[in-house]
Amino acid sequence: MIEAFVSTYISSTVRFLFLLAPFFVVTMFLALTRGLPVAEKTSIIRRSTLSALILGLILFFVGPLLFSAIGITLNSFRIGAGSLLFLTAISLVTSGTRNHATGLPDEDRDDIAVVPLAIPVMIGPATIGAILVYGAELSKVTEVVGGLLGLVSSLLVLAVLLHLSGYLEKVLGKTGLNIMSKISGLILSAMAAEIVLTGIAGFIAST
Repeated sequence: MIEAFVSTYISSTVRFLFLLAPFFVVTMFLALTRGLPVAEKTSIIRRSTLSALILGLILFFVGPLLFSAIGITLNSFRIGAGSLLFLTAISLVTSGTRNHATGLPDEDRDDIAVVPLAIPVMIGPATIGAILVYGAELSKVTEVVGGLLGLVSSLLVLAVLLHLSGYLEKVLGKTGLNIMSKISGLILSAMAAEIVLTGIAGFIAST
């Protein structure tokens, strides 16, 4: 039981962390908060992380209910969500940015913590689909707890990276952050392929 929990926790933390594309989020955070005081940046990090966590928890549990309500199987959703995630991975690999969140808002916003930072920069369409799939795959209590703690841990790691964003920019520079985003996209593409292939294999087995 403990081994299953630890295994699920570690794998979930890694999965969710790469789904969040942390270095792309850091790049967007730096652009969105340029010139703001440290106290305001800290507040934005706290509120955006909390918003992403709330949305992530909802998605984590709503998957089975959603699939049942709209009459699709988990395998079918795996194929669709994996394909969408693969497109996001391609965008990260080619340009270092997510295809759904490449520009800054045209107008000034009073609060950027929820939109666009939490949604869609942290959690975009592809991430939503992947969280729905991962949440639906876990059935045992130990696996569910491990998955939830993995989601929380990945967001905490992201929050730490955002707090260190100024330091990361000095050390890595824009080019370095872009390269790290591309590496994240490469790993994300492998995750997307695994989701799609699992869905195809499950669909073939069921028919």
